[in-house]
Amino acid sequence: MGCVEQLNYEILLSKVRFKECSTFISSNFDEYYKIQPGYRMMNVFIIGVPPIYVAVDGDNIIFPYTKPCHGTFVLTISSPEEVKKIKTMGELVK
Repeated sequence: MGCVEQLNYEILLSKVRFKECSTFISSNFDEYYKIQPGYRMMNVFIIGVPPIYVAVDGDNIIFPYTKPCHGTFVLTISSPEEVKKIKTMGELVK
């Protein structure tokens, strides 16, 4: 299993409840997808309460990430490969 700390990410929202992450993503991004808990992205597993929303903004992927003992964050990472994968594997919501 990978570690998000090894990725070049930006924090958009920090130390919030999971529902706040979903609301933030659905309210601030035009294109977002629903994924299931356990979805593997950039060698890390995404966990949370369904529905889990992941947004796409150009080559950037925006997603909630729960770090045990630290809380839940919304992160953005530039990854054209993951954008392509989420567009194929995820369920388009908007």
